[in-house]
Amino acid sequence: MGEANGGSGNSGENQPGKGKKKTPSDFLKQVVGRPVIVKLNSGVDYRGVLACLDGFMNIALEQTEEYVGGELKNRYGDCFIRGNNVLYISTQ
Repeated sequence: MGEANGGSGNSGENQPGKGKKKTPSDFLKQVVGRPVIVKLNSGVDYRGVLACLDGFMNIALEQTEEYVGGELKNRYGDCFIRGNNVLYISTQ
């Protein structure tokens, strides 16, 4: 019966042009606590579990690995990255 008056609200979330639009902020809220790749302006990648981030894109990662040119260079327990160095964040 819910679909007759507009549906459950979730029916068009993943379809272009339907449902609520996803924002970058929505994406970041969804990936906290999950493995991510953080690419820096310098080209270095950090891969780890996103512990937290703020409005300036300052990032805290746990179980972090540093990759330079696709090659593993270091492993860190915790890693803090200043937001102005971040090119993008993606899920693994």
